[in-house]
Amino acid sequence: MTYLELSEDGGGAHKFYEVIVAGTDVTITYGRIGESGQAKVTSFPTEAKAQAAAAKKLAEKTRKGYAPAVRGVRQRRAVTRRAITSTRSTAQQAPVLWRFASGASAFGIFVDGERCWVGNQRGDVYTVSHSGTVTGRFRLPDGVKCIVADDFWIYAGCDDGRVYDLSGKVPRSAYEIAADVDIYWLDIHDGVLGVSDRAGRVTAIDYEDEFQWARNGGGDSAWMVRCDADSVYFGHSRGVARYDVSDGTPIWETKVADQVLFGWQEEHSVYAGTGRRTVHRLAKGDGRVEAVYQCDGAVYSCATSPGGRHVFAGDNHSSVYCFDASGERLWKLATGCGSAFSMQYLDERLYIVTTDGTLACIDASEAAIAAARTGSVPQPVDVKAAATLEAVEPSIVLETASDAGDGVVVECVSEGERLRVRVVTPGYETWNVQFPKEIREAGARYLVDGVRSAGRGGFYRAYGEIRRLV
Repeated sequence: MTYLELSEDGGGAHKFYEVIVAGTDVTITYGRIGESGQAKVTSFPTEAKAQAAAAKKLAEKTRKGYAPAVRGVRQRRAVTRRAITSTRSTAQQAPVLWRFASGASAFGIFVDGERCWVGNQRGDVYTVSHSGTVTGRFRLPDGVKCIVADDFWIYAGCDDGRVYDLSGKVPRSAYEIAADVDIYWLDIHDGVLGVSDRAGRVTAIDYEDEFQWARNGGGDSAWMVRCDADSVYFGHSRGVARYDVSDGTPIWETKVADQVLFGWQEEHSVYAGTGRRTVHRLAKGDGRVEAVYQCDGAVYSCATSPGGRHVFAGDNHSSVYCFDASGERLWKLATGCGSAFSMQYLDERLYIVTTDGTLACIDASEAAIAAARTGSVPQPVDVKAAATLEAVEPSIVLETASDAGDGVVVECVSEGERLRVRVVTPGYETWNVQFPKEIREAGARYLVDGVRSAGRGGFYRAYGEIRRLV
């Protein structure tokens, strides 16, 4: 057994690499110092080849600065937690319809037509119906930084350096970020993941969980990353930049909006919430300032209604704002439950997650806001999770159907160093798709019931069934 560590000052790398040779088997374990890490076992034809492979891996790590160490001497480095500075708002109370206390400060939120998702810094992820009923609970290994969606898949970025797919029955690791990256935010589009981090870097990872490119923006505390079909939009302490999604080529950069604490996007614009009490709307094409929305405190979060018709913001004084597209402030109201770390608008409702861990649903209709400004608000419903609600934790156990019937059979196959997915059942075309990381590595066979249509659309529907199955 050989155990190495690489620990840099100033918040840099803090990771280990362990190699164990047992006969013809080589076990490699790696990860953040103080954590169990990830393990991979590879078998070789002879003991000599196993020893040679282990020596090669160790030499590669030594050249990168790893050195022999004793496990347990260095301690786990604390993951950065967003500083909580939240004061009570002096504005009128917002019309909160319901609120759910998740149990710890939270800034992971996603809302779609079916449900609301909230993830907190204890690693708890809850699903709540739009009417205010807790319908599910996941428990991830570390704090949840954010929750994003890509088509019908839901992902949670976690402080353990992984991105978990929450679309199935149990969470599964879909992407693994480098062990020395302290994730601040992430976004995903068409399988390409954008990650911004504490050190002020942005990294792109493709749908096969392979590194594409990384750029350093020249600042730190990168709380903003947004992705679309063409570009990655990145904001940090010194400004906002746009990069080509395929290779990271810089397209534009502006320092007008600095001290960025949050980001949002619409089709033609990106929005940067800043510590300077503003939200800047920037043109995606060239980065020019299209509008500035002035708040009374540092902006922790922002969002828009469809097309950017209205712009919403949350500050560090527990207030939420609404502006028209041009920048005119329409209203400012108090949340009553902390400052909004993140928010999302849907169907005249503003959903927020806050510094005290509350997921709240605010009625943002004109009638409700008008009544609130006169002091008339509904009594919010305090949502409780059922005591019997079980927390589902990540698992690498594969569930399969016992009989394929007349369904579609697909399998993982090795092509060089990559694992691909192909359809075994005759009459179907094979397309490259993403499966959960552990399942791809296992090379397992999957059975999907009741999917009969051929072609690309049929295969993607089969893929959806697979994701729900496992």
